[in-house]
Amino acid sequence: MEIKRIGSQPSNKGPADWFTGTVRVDPLFQAPPPARVAGASVTFEPGARTAWHTHPLGQTLIVTAGCGRVQRQGGPVEHIYPGDVVWFAPGEKHWHGASPTTAMTHIAIQEQLDGKVVDWLEKVSDEQYKQ
Repeated sequence: MEIKRIGSQPSNKGPADWFTGTVRVDPLFQAPPPARVAGASVTFEPGARTAWHTHPLGQTLIVTAGCGRVQRQGGPVEHIYPGDVVWFAPGEKHWHGASPTTAMTHIAIQEQLDGKVVDWLEKVSDEQYKQ
């Protein structure tokens, strides 16, 4: 058994290469091998969002606060709220973030395949975000 105490893992600023706007990433867990799962709490300030990306084994988002947006390639922008659970299939190109006026926090859970959890792609344009 392992207990990660609150405050024992530092918060990180979301890197500008992968995010637009102000984003804070709070690591929650990274299971040791042979497990492959990891999770983080991610807070997006209003208007902040990820770049387009994919996950080799998919991703689950659990919205815990605020109001956000998600979109998969070719689909409409969807609004998400606390209690919503979003699943992106393996390899599904997508983005997620806050609404233009309200911050949003979600728990992101994904598994690694051959040491990789995400493939970052191009940034989401303002036009794409505002759809």
